[in-house]
Amino acid sequence: MKKYSEYLFGDILLQYRLNEADEMSLSVVPAALKDRVLEKPHKPGPLAELHARGDRLPDGYGNGHTLAGTSHLKFISQVLEGDTVVTTVGDGSGRTVYHRLRYEEGLQALRVSTVFENTGDAPVVLNLLSSLNLGGITPFTEGDASGALYLHRILSMWSAEGRLKTESIEEAMLEPSWSGHALRLVKFGQLGSMPVRGYFPFAAVEDRKAGVTWAVQLACPTSWQIELRRKDDCLNLMAALPDEDYGRWAKKILPGESFETPEAYLTVGIGGVDEVSQRLLTVHRKNMPHPDAKLPVMFNEYCTTWGNPSHENLKEIVRVLKGRGMEYLVIDAGWYRKPGIGWSECGGDWIPEEKEMFPDGLKATADMIRENGMKPGIWFEAETAAPLSDLFQQRDLLLTRDGTVIDTGGRRFLDLRKEEAQAYLDERVTGLLARCGFSYIKVDYNDCIGIGCDDPDSLGEGLRRNGEGTLRFFRRMREALPELVIENCSSGGHRLEPAMMAVSDMASFSDAHECAEIPIIAAALHRVILPAQSQIWAVLRKDDSIRRINYSLINTFLGVMCLSGDVTRLSKAQWEKVGEGTDFYRAVRHVIRDGVSAFYGQVSESWRHPEGWQAVVRRAGDETLAVIHSFGGSFPDRVELPVQAEKILRVMDSENNEVRLQDGCLCVELKAPFEAVAVYLK
Repeated sequence: MKKYSEYLFGDILLQYRLNEADEMSLSVVPAALKDRVLEKPHKPGPLAELHARGDRLPDGYGNGHTLAGTSHLKFISQVLEGDTVVTTVGDGSGRTVYHRLRYEEGLQALRVSTVFENTGDAPVVLNLLSSLNLGGITPFTEGDASGALYLHRILSMWSAEGRLKTESIEEAMLEPSWSGHALRLVKFGQLGSMPVRGYFPFAAVEDRKAGVTWAVQLACPTSWQIELRRKDDCLNLMAALPDEDYGRWAKKILPGESFETPEAYLTVGIGGVDEVSQRLLTVHRKNMPHPDAKLPVMFNEYCTTWGNPSHENLKEIVRVLKGRGMEYLVIDAGWYRKPGIGWSECGGDWIPEEKEMFPDGLKATADMIRENGMKPGIWFEAETAAPLSDLFQQRDLLLTRDGTVIDTGGRRFLDLRKEEAQAYLDERVTGLLARCGFSYIKVDYNDCIGIGCDDPDSLGEGLRRNGEGTLRFFRRMREALPELVIENCSSGGHRLEPAMMAVSDMASFSDAHECAEIPIIAAALHRVILPAQSQIWAVLRKDDSIRRINYSLINTFLGVMCLSGDVTRLSKAQWEKVGEGTDFYRAVRHVIRDGVSAFYGQVSESWRHPEGWQAVVRRAGDETLAVIHSFGGSFPDRVELPVQAEKILRVMDSENNEVRLQDGCLCVELKAPFEAVAVYLK
């Protein structure tokens, strides 16, 4: 391999290399470690992976596991357009790929995508095109880096989002074979319209001997895949749409046409996954619709009325909340339901129930909320139709598979590729928001399309295009109502991926609304989404002890505060604690928004029955917020956390815990299970 070019973007050094066959590869390293890069005899993977129907299939026992490893795209040209490196490769027969790597000043990660152009005279049916293919991991440790490399993935299930899974490369069976013949492969991803269901589109590889970690995220609201492949000393990492074998994705590209992949975010840094994951989030912050907006204090009535909101019960809620500093009051599911029928069976038509629930109209309720000092919000599950809605029967607006409407028992799905479906949402959703004066929308999504929907190219392509329709729906709402705040929810956290987060102001972090594991989930998500976009609920119950109220409130300091629960029945002492919590939150919300997180503690494998303790220390400039939780089982009497601070500004707890600052170390006493302590320092 010979070095072709280098680019320095921030503290990331890009190194492009050519092999003897004029095939280009890319590796990235921390610029500070440039002199430690080793020249290894084996070649890293190509700049882009491409496979089309009819191409040769992989060898080394890879056929059926992957479609990568067969393209031989030769280097054509490379140019720097502003801060974007555009590298052109092709096969000489009309397949041309433009690899685009973009840097933005101040960010600690890069944006990468590829564009395929059919420059030939015959159609090409793509069934794999990588967004990112990173080669040469690791260039710092000799040979196959035995004992040095670790793979980090982030798992997700309903009400258990964000679990970090770490395994050695050897445990993952990515150690090369004795001869280098057999392909070693780890492939994972997600199929359907809930892109965070099983795994987040995230992967990191850590070289613990060198102290370096590479990390990637894919911005894709539908099916995706990540592959790690190896035959020799070089480990390769690919992020892509799912190939045809895995996710039934294929796309016909006619002569003169082109296709661009979803964007991937790429970074490398000194440190482990906890440190380097924070670098990816600099791109998320750049993508935020309103990155400098103050984080609000919110109230959502779902865990108060349980899907039965009405003007009368909302009037009582408003009476209790008035003057307590709530900035938004969100009406959740059920405002459209038919008498005697649950909210989940009626969604789709989005006509307010005005006989019993809102006799003066929904606008009167929204006006009442606003007149009492709060901005009104409302819940929709806009992209689906429930069985008792009229929309459920409008086949021409719904997605099909093999000619049959996709029906999961409780949901059918709008075909958002169609302008008629977009116009339906313009009228029923955006129109209602405008007519009633709502400032906030919670967009929920409670089922999955599955592997795909009917499309001339493939089921997977139909799904991808419908996912683009979802993003278009979100953008259309914002264009029509520029001040609208949009919440991304999908049974809690099933859509916490970068493309959806970029069109949303915030997201529901989980549906674990009243669970002891809330702070564990909320802290884990700091690796993959911004706390400024992670809405965390504190559900307050009339029978809660002050310790429990304190615990619930401090949970929300790991993101955006949202209250719910028995607010019309809380005691004076409970309300005093709530007031303390909302005041503390307002004092530190800029640290939550702008900071960088560090993680400490030891938590049991069980999240449902958690034991141990955890702490998140978030630093912004010269200010620090430390959020500490104890759980069940054994935990230390005192924890010590490294901080860069000279004084304690504020403490919130429930047990009069001893908290002191000594020699750059924050010492916090833990007295009881399931207690929380928050400390604000400078």
